[in-house]
Amino acid sequence: MRGFIIILFIILIFTLPSIAQKNQSKNDSLNSFFSKVKIDRLNNTAHNIYLSAPDSAREMASEALLLAGKAKYAYGRGESYLTIGLIYWSQSYYPISLFYLKSALSYFPKTRPLERSDAYKAIGRTYADLKKYKEALVYLDTAMYYAGNDTVCIAKVISEKANVYSEQKDYKKALKAAMFSLKLNKKVRDNNNIAVLYSRLSSIYNKMGNYTAAIAYNDTALLKSAQVNNLRLRAYTYIEYARVYNNNGRYNDAISNALKAMALADKIGVIDATYKSYQEIINSYSLKNDLKEALNWQTKYNVIRDSLNNVAKLKTIKLIQNYYDLNSRMNNISLMEEKDKTNKAKIKSQYVLIEILMMSLVVLVTICCATFYFYKQKKILSSKLQQQHKELLDQKQLIEIQTINLQKVNGLKDKLLAVIGHDLRTPVANLSNIIEMFDENYLSANEVRELMKDISPIIKGAELTLSNLLDWAGSQIKGRNIHSSNIDIYLLGLEMEQTFAHDLQLKKIDFINQAYPGRGVYADENHLKVILRNLIGNAIKFTETGNIMLTTVIENNDLIVNVTDSGKGMTVDEIDRLFYLNTHFSNSGTSGEKGTGIGLLLCKELVELNGGKLSVKSVPGQGSTFYFNLPLVKAYA
Repeated sequence: MRGFIIILFIILIFTLPSIAQKNQSKNDSLNSFFSKVKIDRLNNTAHNIYLSAPDSAREMASEALLLAGKAKYAYGRGESYLTIGLIYWSQSYYPISLFYLKSALSYFPKTRPLERSDAYKAIGRTYADLKKYKEALVYLDTAMYYAGNDTVCIAKVISEKANVYSEQKDYKKALKAAMFSLKLNKKVRDNNNIAVLYSRLSSIYNKMGNYTAAIAYNDTALLKSAQVNNLRLRAYTYIEYARVYNNNGRYNDAISNALKAMALADKIGVIDATYKSYQEIINSYSLKNDLKEALNWQTKYNVIRDSLNNVAKLKTIKLIQNYYDLNSRMNNISLMEEKDKTNKAKIKSQYVLIEILMMSLVVLVTICCATFYFYKQKKILSSKLQQQHKELLDQKQLIEIQTINLQKVNGLKDKLLAVIGHDLRTPVANLSNIIEMFDENYLSANEVRELMKDISPIIKGAELTLSNLLDWAGSQIKGRNIHSSNIDIYLLGLEMEQTFAHDLQLKKIDFINQAYPGRGVYADENHLKVILRNLIGNAIKFTETGNIMLTTVIENNDLIVNVTDSGKGMTVDEIDRLFYLNTHFSNSGTSGEKGTGIGLLLCKELVELNGGKLSVKSVPGQGSTFYFNLPLVKAYA
């Protein structure tokens, strides 16, 4: 028995190295297979997203390139170079794009004609963007040769030829090529290229002066660019709208679409689209004969162009550095592979010794594993007990917080009911009495009309009170969502003047809007309307005759908004109690208007939600000024 064990041990010693070597060979094959699968998956994903997320796509393609170099996967390297070239083309780095696209060709053998066709087509398109149309057509003809009978490739090449013909002002030829390509793309259901073709047809018809057809095709291009998530195409679609509208005399629509294109181009880093957006805006203002605004945008364009050119130069240098870094890493991988081969040879000679040592360690490892297992079980049990204790403490804390919140909500409910019962009951009762007396013929229609004029301010105050109570209560219970945008205070002032026109006329008060026109703040429009409605309503309430002024002042990067009245003003004590929930109060207006004081609390909360602070200055008998700050839109800041 003991001899059998010895023989078995010797057999194991001699057979284990060969078994290990065979297993290593199988593992290498499996690793190579899975590595190629990963490389293809990375390249496919990068190719699918490069028009919407170019930076993420470049990271994926670069990782695939390194893996392909390590795995000696020529096709994977070609696809990686092709994808990186397309990414730099989408961001308007055309020289860098050509470098990568031409590198891709060396890894696509003639046995892969469709891949070569894609590479030649991409090179031709890049030369077209560089306005080298002769070179572009040469590469596109080569792409057509390699496309063979493949409808998808043929459709793509003809689409790019249509673009070149259009740039060469051969519109008849461009239109024919674009229509034929559209027919082929619809046949193969290439939605991304269909969207591009609709945009190209729009450009052709615009250049031919058929603006109706141009807008119709551009509408379809915009819709389909959203369906395929092609952000680059969407930016150029907005630029095409701007061009058509400028040619058609719709300059404001042109400016609006150029601004949309500019925002989208900045988001995905397409420098060429940014330039074209600025040029269309300058063209719009020039055609409108608004030379001052045209010069203003020309100045911005010059600054942006110089800045982007400097950034582009730096980025080009960085991109070249990235290429050499990438190449260096690939060379390092090759060196590491050579070292790996040497190390494998050494390791092979040591397999026998390692196997013997491993067998010797088996018993020791078994004992250690058993000991570790029991220790681990004990530790897991202790960890579970600690976790359960922590969860109990968390639940207790959550219950305490919920109890406090419920008490606050309940107190708020009681306060709101008290306010509604106290301040809204009187106007409703007055209205009820008037109606009852009118029904019983105690009051004539003229008397009712006079009474209604007297209680009109009270009813309007009650209406504003109810609106503020509902809005404020909703904010306390549900929280608030902020939807910020570019808001012009001057325009809101005009809207407020119309809203309070009757009240101003009734009390013979002049409303003076001296806000800066065109100076935008970044805030929620509905919030600002509530704030101004309450502040101006309060100013009317406490002013007998005189004026109310809406003014703005630029301070640093903020716009200070002031609402000033010539009313009865407030004392220091009244100001100190104005913005606190437990001490707020409300005086009657000059015409008996009632309120709750909730409106100012709501204003304070909304101003703070939008990044500002509400304050007040007042002198008894001389009036009050409520003022708050809001951040300027970056263009004005």
